[in-house]
Amino acid sequence: MIRVGIAGGAGYTAGELIRILANHTAVELRYIQSESHKGEAISSVHGDLLYLPLSFSDIDFSDIDVLFLCLGHGNSAKFLAENPVPESVKIIDLSNDFRLKADAGEFVYGAPELNREQIRTARCVANPGCFATSINLALLPLAAAGMLPEDVTVTGITGSTGAGQKPTQDTHFSNRAANLSNYKVFTHQHLGEIGETVVAAGGSATTDIAFVPVRGCHTRGIMSDVVVRLDASLEQIADVFKKYYATHPFVCVSDKPVYMKQVVNTNYCFLSLQMQGRKLLITSVVDNLLKGASGQAVQNMNLMFGLDEMEGLRLKASYF
Repeated sequence: MIRVGIAGGAGYTAGELIRILANHTAVELRYIQSESHKGEAISSVHGDLLYLPLSFSDIDFSDIDVLFLCLGHGNSAKFLAENPVPESVKIIDLSNDFRLKADAGEFVYGAPELNREQIRTARCVANPGCFATSINLALLPLAAAGMLPEDVTVTGITGSTGAGQKPTQDTHFSNRAANLSNYKVFTHQHLGEIGETVVAAGGSATTDIAFVPVRGCHTRGIMSDVVVRLDASLEQIADVFKKYYATHPFVCVSDKPVYMKQVVNTNYCFLSLQMQGRKLLITSVVDNLLKGASGQAVQNMNLMFGLDEMEGLRLKASYF
């Protein structure tokens, strides 16, 4: 059994992670840490986990095989600096602290559809961001085939859980319900890792991605619409996508338009392709908390421990 510790156990991504791992046949949940809820039952925060007889506690690093970091951005690096983790313990970080090459150190970027073999042998993995996952999966086949043009336009709509539990003026229900708003236009923090992923896949470092993120009025799920201009037929492009993802079980290329509810509560990404003239639309839908966070983290854990990549992830994991 893989003995698991989770640091930062009170947030949305941790809740998803606990739900998945509690039903993972190869896992034993040993420690779930939360500074603000220490000693309380897990169900006091994650109400649907009333059946799970665990409480928030400190982590005995000598008694785990893998540590998941579900801490806020900027806090994972601080946590590791203050808490020496034995070399025998693998680490999977869900923040953005180690995603970029300049900050990565020994962390491998945890995109299985790009770095599957590196993840298998890694001790430390930096889990990709939610928008980055959705957009990367739309761009990877073109980058790998040398077909990605320098100008890429993306509009991405995300659910409110992507903003975390703490409400702000822009994210609380009375403002977000029945509303849409742009934010971090052209400057979103995931653009750095998307750019590095494109280059790692074989694309150009000069690719210009114009990204407009949108706050949706739904709870969870991301739809990214990516537009590029290509001198190729839709049939040729579809063949490139289907061949690239033929060995990646969590990405499906559809011949029909896809929609967000197809993937919510799953670890799947669905892609569809539509073309008019030279304009290609790639639509990518993922669940921001699963394929965009905790589900992908478990997918990475499975690879790191030599398990079936899909172990524990075939069924819907959440009650939202």
